Amino acid sequence: MSHFIQLHLLTSYPPANLNRDDLGRPKTAIMGGAKRLRVSSQSLKRTWRTSALFEEALGEHRGKRTKRVGIEACDRLMEKGVKEKDAKAWATEIAKVFGDVAKNELATSQLVHIGPEEQAAVDALVETLAADHRAPEKDDLDLLRHKPAAADIALFGRMLAAVPTYNVEAACQVAHAITVHAAEVEDDYFTAVDDLNTGDEHRGAAHVGEAGFGAGLFYTYICIDRAQLVDNLRGNSELAERAIAALVEAAVRTSPKGKQNSFGSRAHASYVLAEQGEQQPRSLSAAFLRPVQSQDQSLEAIARLERQAKAFDAAYGPGAERRFVVSAEPDYTAPDLDGEVHTGSLASLIEFLHTEQ
Repeated sequence: MSHFIQLHLLTSYPPANLNRDDLGRPKTAIMGGAKRLRVSSQSLKRTWRTSALFEEALGEHRGKRTKRVGIEACDRLMEKGVKEKDAKAWATEIAKVFGDVAKNELATSQLVHIGPEEQAAVDALVETLAADHRAPEKDDLDLLRHKPAAADIALFGRMLAAVPTYNVEAACQVAHAITVHAAEVEDDYFTAVDDLNTGDEHRGAAHVGEAGFGAGLFYTYICIDRAQLVDNLRGNSELAERAIAALVEAAVRTSPKGKQNSFGSRAHASYVLAEQGEQQPRSLSAAFLRPVQSQDQSLEAIARLERQAKAFDAAYGPGAERRFVVSAEPDYTAPDLDGEVHTGSLASLIEFLHTEQ
């Protein structure tokens, strides 16, 4: 199987506030001397791994990010009749396996991505401690320490500063999505009316507010190290392929949830270029250093992306052994790329990525 899978996506969003900064406005970045709208990689990864697509495809092979391991362990111990003082002390020892815990606190100081086997081990230890009515011993706590085999942890990794031995190197790198053109954050001045106000005394709005938004065509780059993914999953190639398929479908079909009720800005990618090979991965973001200014931004962005891929091929040799294009752009005709290139639907793309070479 090819070592690397690279995905290049173009996704058009109408007015939206998908990913907010500290002021509640859409995030931005300066690229090529122009301001662009931006969606952080953290936002994208959370969107994908918490999606219904991920849940349906991977089921129990998913972890959860939480600070509450100790809190939940304490609650279950007390439910089983353990005194509150003992439950808190024992649960604190359990929480310390996964991270630093402040004095008189049960929550870990940082979010911890817990695998299902780790959670099962915690649950089993809680049962044992409650049944034996004793504090956890070192051997008990050692049994909680695992290299998790959850598909989402294998893809996106985890860092445990307190116990770095159990860190997981991410098999998937995700770039921040940026607009291919210059873009500004606009302001939506809005009002709300009191339905019970007859207007006899007050004719004004009951509430006045302002919200930031922006619209644009975003470029997203994803790189999957298939060998690292299989290694993270302890050699489970079948689960690795399921994880790749789930990630690809989620990346193409799901949108960040920010302000969706206000803007209804759900979208699918309008163009997908997938690449497979042993070659050193590279983003094609250089295609958009000069902002797209054409009125036909979608076709111009696709043309630039494909020209950039060909330019890298000409300069450094083929950037991939095989390529696949999925296009939902009605006026797009055919790929202008070098080498082996296939076209088709999302289902065909997933089959293409799975096919043994």
